[in-house]
Amino acid sequence: MNKKEELKAHIIKCCVDGNMTVKQAANRLGFSERYIKKLKARYKKYGVSSMLHGNCGRQPKRTLDIALKQKILDIRKQPEFDTVNVMHFKDILEEKYKIIVSYSFLYNFLKENNINSPRKHRKTKAHHRRNRRSKIGELLQIDATPHEFFIGDNNKYTLHGLIDDASGQITGLYMCKNECMQGYFEIIRQTLKNFGVPENIYADGSSIFFTTKKDKLTLEEQLSGVEEPNTQFGKIMDELGIHLIHAGSSQAKGRIERLWNTLHDRLITEFKINNITNIEQANIFLIDYLKKYNKKFKVKPKDKKKAFIPLLKSVNLDTLLTVKYKRTVDNGACFSLNNVSFKIENINILPRTRIDVLISKKIGIKVLYKNKLYTVKPIYDKNDIPIEKIESIENIIAEFIYFNCLKNERIA
Repeated sequence: MNKKEELKAHIIKCCVDGNMTVKQAANRLGFSERYIKKLKARYKKYGVSSMLHGNCGRQPKRTLDIALKQKILDIRKQPEFDTVNVMHFKDILEEKYKIIVSYSFLYNFLKENNINSPRKHRKTKAHHRRNRRSKIGELLQIDATPHEFFIGDNNKYTLHGLIDDASGQITGLYMCKNECMQGYFEIIRQTLKNFGVPENIYADGSSIFFTTKKDKLTLEEQLSGVEEPNTQFGKIMDELGIHLIHAGSSQAKGRIERLWNTLHDRLITEFKINNITNIEQANIFLIDYLKKYNKKFKVKPKDKKKAFIPLLKSVNLDTLLTVKYKRTVDNGACFSLNNVSFKIENINILPRTRIDVLISKKIGIKVLYKNKLYTVKPIYDKNDIPIEKIESIENIIAEFIYFNCLKNERIA
């Protein structure tokens, strides 16, 4: 019997014993006089127990079964869920174990059993938050984050991502050893294939996006009317008609910064329960995870119209998403790149013809001439020594790919 029921029983007893009138009892308890008379009759017939609520001692219909509660505790105590937060654990219970509970119940239940969320929520300072763009594809935020994603592996790997400002949808996710051109190429590829060409991309001041050599133009750029130098990534954006916007601070692109907080928590657990232990497995897993994330977290944009436009059918992503150099061939269909001499194979070309040298992890090193790709072969190294061994050829090509596409741009 709780305090409220004890008070009710005491006043009704006083009323039955004649120490209090029905009207006084009604005023004390806030009941009608008619109801007080009913309570008096119950008290006379059944005693103090009649003052208990009708549901006293009964288990509420919506209360979880004890066995189910124990099952939730047993699941939570598994090693792979050591770092999972409450909301993510709720999603896992629903998706993997078909157990549907409310967040408030789960939070309180785990707290009662001395299991707290690993993420501590700090009080944030009040600040003006920029409104979302109205259309999807109007503005995408791009960034990369290093983190220890694999349990037992103390190395940090870098996740590259693109997120739509209007809807909060992730349009591309790709993991590399470090922040590099290859990571950004792949998330652009995913975005173009699955969503289309966005209007604007919001990026930080990395040298991948914006040049640090503002006053250095090549003679060819000056003759073609270029006013300031551009990065390899910037040239690709210009070719697609995407406006690259410079974000002055991390707070300016807060949407993707908050995304990283979410993915840091969730992906560690997701990788562990799905036995993902390396970058290659992670990138395969992220294709489907991206869809699952968007289904849960995306919001409805203000405007139903899309700013994304379809990618032109004439665009070849394998040749578009590459590092490009302009070179001139000599009499033997050869050209030089970083003091290494290359020969173009199976081509008839006049001396002093301008060609495009394309470099990426996907295609290696190729020459693009009249919209056709040609294989190249290094024939002399930097010391002008002939290259004949296949291992040496492969090593030189690998070095070029690493330097142009895979090196850590932050350190560079």
